[in-house]
Amino acid sequence: MRISAETVLELADLARLRLDPEEVERMRRDLDAILGYVEKLSELDTTQVPPTAHVLDISTPLRLDRVAGVLPVKEVVRNAPQHDESSMIVPKVIE
Repeated sequence: MRISAETVLELADLARLRLDPEEVERMRRDLDAILGYVEKLSELDTTQVPPTAHVLDISTPLRLDRVAGVLPVKEVVRNAPQHDESSMIVPKVIE
């Protein structure tokens, strides 16, 4: 057993989840199984496997970022519930 009930409860607290005792035990078993799978994968020899970003050998062409089609500020803020000449006014969310 690599994952304890206390670890599950700590993770649930961080995720703002309330778990009953049966759910804690089920999550402990599931997380323990996931770690077992990862541990099994670490046994594989991947020294001859090149790093990849995609399973298919495709190239992703990159494009240059270009500014185009910019709306005038007055038009952008026009539909905001509250605005001044150059910006949208939103309610304060940070004290």
